[in-house]
Amino acid sequence: MGRALRHVPEPGRAAPLSASARPVTSRRRLVVASAIVLVVVLADVLTKTWAVRALADGPVWLVGESVGFVLSFNSGSAFSIVQSGAPVLAVVAIVAAGVLVRTVLRTDDVWMVVGLSLVLAGALGNLVDRVFRAPSFLHGAVIDFVKVGPWPLFNVADSAISIGAVLIVVRVLLEGRERPGAPADADGVEPADTDGVEPAESDGVDT
Repeated sequence: MGRALRHVPEPGRAAPLSASARPVTSRRRLVVASAIVLVVVLADVLTKTWAVRALADGPVWLVGESVGFVLSFNSGSAFSIVQSGAPVLAVVAIVAAGVLVRTVLRTDDVWMVVGLSLVLAGALGNLVDRVFRAPSFLHGAVIDFVKVGPWPLFNVADSAISIGAVLIVVRVLLEGRERPGAPADADGVEPADTDGVEPAESDGVDT
C-alpha cells in the first residue's frame, strides 16, 4: 500500500502566524494600550508624590550611597540630562504624545502596541509634571528620585520610556524572521495538486 496522504498548503496560502505576529483587533489594541498608559501614569504620579514627601529631609539609601532615593527637581529632559528649556521640552512632549497615540491606534502587532504604549505612558507621566508643577504652566520641573550607581537620576516614567524603546527596537529587528508568507527557496518548494493533497508515492514500478 502507498503512504498515507500528507496535507500540503495550497500555493499562495500564507503560513499560520506566530503568536507574537498575529494582528490585534482594534478593541484589544485599545484595551491593552489604555491599561498600560493608566497603570504607568498612575504609578509615576503616586511614586513622585511619595518622593516629594518622604525625601524632603534627605536621601534614603538602600545599598551604601550607590542605590537609593534622592529627590531632584529636573527642569530638563529624561534622566536629568538637559537642565534647561522646559517650555520647549513640554511642547515637544505634547507633539510626541499625539504622534504616539496615532501610531498605537494604527499598529496591529501586539509587541509594538506594548512598546509604543510604554513610551507614550512615560511621555505623559513627565508631561504631567511640566504642566502642573511649580513654578508655572509648561515650566514645571519633573521629579526624579531613583539613584542606581553612576546612572543619572530617573523616575517611573523614564523607565517606561526606556523599556518601551528596547521592545520596539527588538521587535523591529525580529520582524523579518516572523514575516508570514515569505517566499521559499526554489529547491524547497513542494508541488501540490489542486486539492492541496500530496499524491502517494508509487511502489517503484514503471508503467
